[in-house]
Amino acid sequence: MVKFYKYLLSLVIASIFLCGCYSFKGGSVPSHLKTIAIPTFNDQSGLGEAGLRETFTNKTIERFTQDNSLGLADQKVSDSILECSITGVRDEPLVVAGGEAVTKRKITLTVNVVFKDMKFKKTIYDKQLSNWGEYDTSGGPEKRQEAFASAIDKLTEDILLETVSGW
Repeated sequence: MVKFYKYLLSLVIASIFLCGCYSFKGGSVPSHLKTIAIPTFNDQSGLGEAGLRETFTNKTIERFTQDNSLGLADQKVSDSILECSITGVRDEPLVVAGGEAVTKRKITLTVNVVFKDMKFKKTIYDKQLSNWGEYDTSGGPEKRQEAFASAIDKLTEDILLETVSGW
């Protein structure tokens, strides 16, 4: 019985020490990257939505600031840079009611994201990401803007995760 308790105690002690060795966070940013520059996004979508690129850029900067994995810095002195181009915006019917009346629409934003390591002069990733938001057509322009905001929120989270934990 004493052997059983010694064995059990050994397992508990080993478990306690091993728990500190494993992380559920996944990958992290390489230690030589401390700062990131996020210049204003390009809008190559052809839609001409007023304020889209500025809103998207500011929301991305806000998300990175909240995360605090990389500090924000000017492009001239930053360790890394995040370059984004809005390549597509689709506003399409989602729900069609009787009489072919559209009651809900879906806005899909597509962005090309390039993350570069400026210290080693290499591209870390170059990806196309896409996400969406939906709105009721009876809600007017305010609901459409909320759909844009929803799509932007989802995309900024995708961009952050790809950048800080996609290693």
